[in-house]
Order: sequence, then structure tokens, then C-alpha cells
Amino acid sequence: MALIVQKFGGSSVADPDRIRAVADHIVRTQRAGNQVVVVVSAMGKSTDNLVRLAHDVSHHPHGREMDMLLTAGERISMALLCMAVIDLGVHAVSFTGSQAGIVTDTVHGKAKILEVKGDRIRSTLSQGSVAVVAGFQGISTAKDITTLGRGGSDTTAVALAASLGAEVCEIYTDVSGVFTADPRIVPEARKLSHVSFEEMLEIAATGGKVLALRSVEFARNHGVPVHVRSSFTWEPGTWVVEEDPSMEQAIISGVTHDTSEAKVTIAQVADRPGVAASLFRALAEAAVNVDMIVQNVSTAGHTDISFTVPKDDLHRALGVMEKISPELESTGITHDADVARVSVIGAGMRTNPGVAAKMFEVLADEGVNIEMISTSSIRISCVVSAGDVDRAVQALHAAFDLQNA
Repeated sequence: MALIVQKFGGSSVADPDRIRAVADHIVRTQRAGNQVVVVVSAMGKSTDNLVRLAHDVSHHPHGREMDMLLTAGERISMALLCMAVIDLGVHAVSFTGSQAGIVTDTVHGKAKILEVKGDRIRSTLSQGSVAVVAGFQGISTAKDITTLGRGGSDTTAVALAASLGAEVCEIYTDVSGVFTADPRIVPEARKLSHVSFEEMLEIAATGGKVLALRSVEFARNHGVPVHVRSSFTWEPGTWVVEEDPSMEQAIISGVTHDTSEAKVTIAQVADRPGVAASLFRALAEAAVNVDMIVQNVSTAGHTDISFTVPKDDLHRALGVMEKISPELESTGITHDADVARVSVIGAGMRTNPGVAAKMFEVLADEGVNIEMISTSSIRISCVVSAGDVDRAVQALHAAFDLQNA
């Protein structure tokens, strides 16, 4: 008997008809001889509505109370889904994150999972019932309710799969898998049948919205196979698994883009040991996620440092930098929220020189100016103007012939 974890996103349970369709799929899976743990997100735009409501009553909603509010969305979904499953003749039991034993650190809004105590889930499964868990939430070591941040239900599902020893973690969403580019921008984008954990990490980190980055990290670290599927067609999707060394990798697997970041530059800081450490330590202590970093060549003992942060963190980042600027002897701080990142990703890049040159040539031919560049062994990313990003993605996808690979 296999244990399967199935996660359903907000669009999958957006209304009563969708909930009944999901319940039917869950029951079919169990009656095929499997134990089933379900992780569910809030219905449709419920979380967005709760965020808006919070800001209607408070200019700066308190973190603890915000988490308490936002977890209500998943609690509604899990209870309704259990009712629908029970109506089909299979017993189901709902659990909040804390009831499921998901223990987190104490950071509200983006808590990290420290431990999963799955005793109640195991007990439920042993009795032949389906366990339905509210995603996106847990309980902190200080006994407060916490949320896991964007994509937190994916992380919940993979963490439970790892803890319970599941055969697979199925992530059901409104797309049928992982594509070579966003089909809304590149209609000829192709669905990938398999992608390695390493490639999926880069895809998630550079704007691919199919899986949350932290869920992919969890899956890789614990060896949990992930199957990304559509809850609207139920067709086979994309498997995210360990890289198969016996198979030759495609040079480029996909092109991603991200319009959710802003560029910040702190000008003419003192060029001496410890300056960068002071700057980025201050940002880290304010829970600001820094991504791409570029430091210019020193001139007359001073240099510029540019980096990108999520737009949601921009206000906080600028506040931190205003405070630390005098210590760094900076002459000023600028920022630009009208930027985007475009990336090419592929495990075959390691053994095929010339990918960077081709990428830069394609962007140049399209008249797209590159503001920042960063690389890994299987990724090249460029920051460009937000107005150029669609054209850049389309040109790169065509240049690397991804529609025919």
C-alpha cells in the first residue's frame, strides 16, 4: 500500500463544484489501494481578501494577528473538503497545521519548518481515513500560530511527504506541469515530462511560479519525488526527481522571468573590508531577502553596490539602508522598481560553452539592455527593463529552439 500526499491549490478548490471534483479524485486514489494525505490551500482569492481586510482596519497589521487571520482561509477549505469526501463514503479528518504537528520557528509571515510530528496523521491513516491538512501554516516553538509565506502549502505538502515517507508528493494546480517558458508569453512553450531538482530550484528561484522554492529545496534534501499536475484535466504532468546521470541533459531546459523584484544601489561606499558584510548583515537582520549582487570597480577608494530585493521588501530595505548609510560613507541611495529578470536554465549548460554569449547576442539583437548579470553552473540571469521582458523571453525561447527540443 503506497502513501501519497496530494496538494490542491486555491484554484483547485475555488468553489463547491471544484471541491466536489477534488473529493472525487481523492476517493478514487484511496480506493485504488493507497493511503492519502491531502494538503489544501485557501479557496480562490480568500487569502488576498483577508490581506485586504487587514489593511482596511490597520495601517500596519501586527504580525502575530496577521498570521492568526490568514490561517482561517485554509481551515475553511479543509473542513469543506472533508465534508465532500465523507459524502462519497470515505471517512476524512481535517487538521490545522498545529494539529498536524508542523513546528516552525518564530518568524511571522515567513516561518520555516523545524520539525513535523506526524503522529496524529499516522494514526488517522492507520484507521483507513483520509487526512486533510491545512497548508501554509504551523505552530511556532513559542506556541504561536505562524504562516510559511508565499507557496507555503507546497512546502507543507513536501514536508509531510518527507516526514511520512510518502512514495510521491502530487502538487495539483491550474497548469498541467512545468513548461519551457510561461505559456501566456510564449504560446508554443512545451511541457517538460521530467526536470531535475537542481533545475527546478533554479526555475522556482527565477520566477517560475509552478512550485515554491522552499518546497523544492525540501524535496531535494529529503529525496521526495514531486509530480506537478493539473486538477482540471488530471493528465500526467511533470516529474521533479533526482538527475539521471545516464541521460544526456538538454543544454537549456527553460526560460524564466520575474517581475517581482526591484533594484537598489548604494553609491560610493567606502571600499574597505567589512563594508559589504555590514550592509548585508543589516538587511538580513531585517528579514530582507537579497538576490543578485553587483559591486563596481573601486574608484578613489569608493565603489557602488547594487542588488535586487523582492518589491514587497523594498520599503524595509530602503529604511535599513538609510540608517546604515552614514556608517558606510555612502553618497546616496537609489532604487528602480521597473525592472525584471530573465533567465535561461539547463543542466547541459555545464558541458556546453557559449550559452552566455548566445544569450547576450540575442538580447542585443532585440535591443534589450542588460543592467545586471548573475550566473550559476546551470543558470544565467540578466536584469532588464520590465518593458523588455516579454520580448526577451520570446526571443530566447526561439533562439534556443525550446519549442522543438
